[in-house]
Amino acid sequence: MTQGGAGGISAAAGGAGAAKKPNFFARIVIFFREVIAELRKVVTPTRKELVKFTSVVLGFVVVMMALILGLDTLFQLVVDVVFGVPN
Repeated sequence: MTQGGAGGISAAAGGAGAAKKPNFFARIVIFFREVIAELRKVVTPTRKELVKFTSVVLGFVVVMMALILGLDTLFQLVVDVVFGVPN
């Protein structure tokens, strides 16, 4: 490998840019082949796991809703005290 003037490796030395890229349609085909290969690796959860994961997510959503409701109520009370409630 040879170094360029700025201390980097020159393109003529045969780096990653030396390999010819496939054309546009070949890259699309390669992309879809890789997507299918990744989808084959996916493991479908069992019904028991699915119920457990769903209940965890729903429980978290309920807790976050309660937290936001509490904060909203608290802020409303603070605003009512600071600015007064019009009659």
